[in-house]
This record gives sequence, C-alpha cells and structure tokens, in this order.
Amino acid sequence: MKAIWMLGLLALGGCSSTPNTAKPDDPEFSPVYGESEPVSVRPTGAIFQPDQVNCIYSDINAHRVGDIITIELAESTSASKKANTTAAQDNKLSLDQVSLGGVPVTAGPYDLSASLGQNSAFKGQAKADQSNSLQGNISVSVAKVLPNGNLIVRGEKWIMLNNGNEYIRITGMIRPEDVTSENSVSSQRVANARIHYGGTGDLANSQEHGWLTSFFNGPWWPL
Repeated sequence: MKAIWMLGLLALGGCSSTPNTAKPDDPEFSPVYGESEPVSVRPTGAIFQPDQVNCIYSDINAHRVGDIITIELAESTSASKKANTTAAQDNKLSLDQVSLGGVPVTAGPYDLSASLGQNSAFKGQAKADQSNSLQGNISVSVAKVLPNGNLIVRGEKWIMLNNGNEYIRITGMIRPEDVTSENSVSSQRVANARIHYGGTGDLANSQEHGWLTSFFNGPWWPL
C-alpha cells in the first residue's frame, strides 16, 4: 500500500510546475568589460596632448568589446489560429435471397438474405488567439565583434520591488549600421534575439499553479 502512495506522490510531483530560479549576474547575460589600453603620455611639457585628442569626425558609437548600446524594446506579436474538421462515412452491404434452381434456399424459418449498414460522423472545431507586447529600454554591452563587423550583445536589467523582483534579459546580434546617432538600436533589428521577461518572489509565485491544480489541468487527468 505504501508503494502505491509513493508512486502516486511521485506522479503528482512530476505534474507540478518548476519555480523560476533566475538570479542576477547569470554568466550568459553578465556584463562584458573591455580590456583597458594604457595611455602613453609624452613628457613634452605642453598643455596640448595629441594622445588624448578625440576627433570630431570619429565614430563614438559602440563598436568594441565592452561598449554599451541601448536597445529600445518595441515588441508586439499577435497570432490567431482556427481549424474546422468534418468527416462522415456511410457503408452499406446487402445480400439477396439465395435461390437454387429457382427455389429459395432457407434455413428453417429463416431465409439467407442479409444486410449490413454503418454510419459514422466526426466534427471538430478549434480556435486560439494570442498577443504579446513589450515596451521599454535596456542597455547592454558588446560581448564579441564578429569578423564581418557585426556585434554580439547581451545584458540584463533587474528591478527590485517590495514583493519580488522583475528582470529583462536580452542577447542577440546587431549591425553597426543600424545603431543610431544616439547609440541606440530597435529590438526589431536584433538578429537571433533572445528576450526574457519574468520575475521572482511573491508576485511571480502567485501566478503559478500548484501541483494539484497542475495535475487536474494536465494531460494525465482522464476527464
């Protein structure tokens, strides 16, 4: 009897949802710090130092490992799916009275005629609608510069609240040509983007189903 109870508890435990264990400073989203280059200062005694001059025509946008880029989140998706299925089948089989030499052949009081019939019908309908929207800004750092000049960026933002934390994480690849003069780029121009928005704490836990509710709503429940 104990074995049956243990198997039942294990089955219910498998239906429970896994809690969100996200934490700050994840290695996949942690900031990248570029290597500092030593600045050589020539002891000329003059106020003007040519080694510390920034040309007004130089590119100040992010293009090196460790540089910061602001990504403007402007995500909006909408999906709708509808399906109608109808199937019908009608089968009939009949066998006339058997006769031999013009004389009907019988089996006692019964003749040898027979008929079979089968009707089946199926009709199903399904409809699903889903929409998502995400707006905001997040600053990320350049993690890698590809040989063709494209930039691999990644970063995260954590907002500490009273009853939990909320976070936004993003990784992807951008073109330097898509970076604006304000050193920002739209999330719609981030290739292979991985955007995560979630939370931890009481607010996030209140949106999760318990293990018993997950069991009744899961595929293992026969009803």
